[in-house]
Amino acid sequence: MTYAPSTRQLERIAYRRRRAVRSVLLAALSTAVVGTLLAVAITGAPGWDRVKTSFFDPEAAAEYLPEILTGLWLNIRLLVVCAALALTLGLIVAILRTLRGPVFFPVRALATGYTYSFRGLPLIIVIYLYAFGIPGLRLQGTPDVLVLGAAAIIVTYGAYLAEVFRAGIESVHPSQIAAARSLGLSYRQAMRHVVLPQAVRRVAPPLLNDTVALQKDVGLISLAGPIDAIRAAQIGVAQDANFTPYIVAGVLFVLLALPLIGVTDWVTLRAARRQNAGT
Repeated sequence: MTYAPSTRQLERIAYRRRRAVRSVLLAALSTAVVGTLLAVAITGAPGWDRVKTSFFDPEAAAEYLPEILTGLWLNIRLLVVCAALALTLGLIVAILRTLRGPVFFPVRALATGYTYSFRGLPLIIVIYLYAFGIPGLRLQGTPDVLVLGAAAIIVTYGAYLAEVFRAGIESVHPSQIAAARSLGLSYRQAMRHVVLPQAVRRVAPPLLNDTVALQKDVGLISLAGPIDAIRAAQIGVAQDANFTPYIVAGVLFVLLALPLIGVTDWVTLRAARRQNAGT
């Protein structure tokens, strides 16, 4: 038997559709008005011509775009490696902080001290300590500054992600572990098959938000010396005394972040709909 909506239901659907179209048109109109006012205010400023020449020079943008794109490839590779390792480190530290029993107190203390320390330290200082402090020890087998700078980013973001994972683990009700243990699962098996899947699903939006922040902060690797997109733009600015390469690098970073931001918004909306499904 085929379901046929009633006349009242069809009227409700048509009304909601009209309201949706009206909302979209009003939003587009208001955006256009605000954008026009901003454009008039900025371009009408007395110093706009000088700012346009210093920050929005098409010739300088075209000249340094290839070097900036080459440096951006380094940022992309760093993002993939640092995100994977920071997520792994954060998960391990979160599990260590949730261990129970007095015998695990030293482990919990070390994990807590790590998260407190690196969540408080600015990333720039950590990069300087790793990239310039460790080579200063003159130890044999010390990696290059690129690896050390990446390690600084990993340990810093690992501390943030550890707290996100820990919040997800502790949000799972203890009855879940009790039920798993009553079925014969060990504590490790209960964490792996029962607690962690629920915890990761609950904290997926903040994890993705931290990944977006990581995507921006990989540009700080330029402080250690490698020529990434930011360093390539800095070289261009030093050569021509024009800030347009910085704008080019900023636009590329925004374009790089857009897909991840879109995924984050989609996951957040999906989680909100799932949470409110029963209300």
